[in-house]
Amino acid sequence: MTLFPSTASAAVPAKAHSYLQWRDADDCVQQARWCSLADSPPPQRVQMVDDGLSADTAFRLANEGVGLLWCGDYQNARLMMQALVRRLDVQARRQSSKKPKAKAKPGSTADESRPQSMYAAFVQQRKTQAQRARVLGLLLLPFDADHSVPLPRAADVREAGAQARGAIGEHYVASLRELQGLIGAHQWRKKGVYIPALKAAISPHYGVFSPVRGEYVDLVADTALPACLKSSGKAGVAFDIGTGSGVLAAVLAQRGVRQVVATDQQDRALACASDNLALLKLSPRVQLLSVDLFPEGLAQLIVCNPPWLPWPAESSLEHAVYDPDSRMLRGFLSGLAAHLSPGGEGWLILSDLAEHLDLRSREELLGWIHEAGLQVLGRSDAKPQHARASDESDPLFAARSVELTSLWRLGALAA
Repeated sequence: MTLFPSTASAAVPAKAHSYLQWRDADDCVQQARWCSLADSPPPQRVQMVDDGLSADTAFRLANEGVGLLWCGDYQNARLMMQALVRRLDVQARRQSSKKPKAKAKPGSTADESRPQSMYAAFVQQRKTQAQRARVLGLLLLPFDADHSVPLPRAADVREAGAQARGAIGEHYVASLRELQGLIGAHQWRKKGVYIPALKAAISPHYGVFSPVRGEYVDLVADTALPACLKSSGKAGVAFDIGTGSGVLAAVLAQRGVRQVVATDQQDRALACASDNLALLKLSPRVQLLSVDLFPEGLAQLIVCNPPWLPWPAESSLEHAVYDPDSRMLRGFLSGLAAHLSPGGEGWLILSDLAEHLDLRSREELLGWIHEAGLQVLGRSDAKPQHARASDESDPLFAARSVELTSLWRLGALAA
């Protein structure tokens, strides 16, 4: 079967993109552009498969790193995905039944070890998640240039693909798992996420952190604004560092802040924030900038909700959750005092889950605050209401059940 006739036996185009190559049933070389919004590398080996492939064989090949390019019925590809998930679940249960070995704390000497702990449970969960993502990500689909899937009984996914991937202009191959994420994000984007603090819904885009955990939004909505901001009139300025969906910038603007400068490094985040602010009719009050952390100038209030867990991100999409080496957190703290107006406050929104997982201590956090020339003016806490906080089957339940999300009010130490 030739999925993309125009690419048969062609040389790989000299473009800044990755391309997959495989051989069809007639032993002819085929190729197509590789697309991964998570920046996953393309599989080195690709095999065309169809409805005749057994789930056990598919599972074996995927575990060997073989990309399975599906050319059969689209709905059967979805069933194959479910079969792979079941096998991964069985594999995970078998591994969890084994007594885990002691884990060494990062930075400890080689002969130091740790008893089984939440840290060990977290490390094991991350390994399981990475293996799951790798295996499921190898079930591949062909796509036409308009993002349609040229397979029997395929769903119409053109709008979801266009929203997330933009214009591609050529045939391409991507994983079914990623497509399912695109479809889910497309539905969220159409439905919206209702934000009580805004009395309105916002539309998260694919790859942008969705504010489904509303406690941190409520903390920003309920905490009293700094006196210098309330008394500054038209000069009142707030920064929203790492704005993401723009939800916190919108909350500040609705609370009466005259000018909000919202920054982010991700183009998809800035596009999402722009759409949401326009939807809420707040665009004139919020300036969006593509900046790493702080814009130029001073502000009476600077808000930051960095990723909460100091751990390596497995993909570009995980940077909303994982902050390797606490780079963003420490960057915010170290630069905060220099950007605060006299009497201004920095609001750090942070979960203590990292502390319960033994990834970062409270002493470390307080030490970074002090080293940055800052003092703690106050703190407000909120108990998360998400489902995993009460799910006793979650491997990290012991940590999640006692987690608190806090808004730390920080000010510059007197010179």
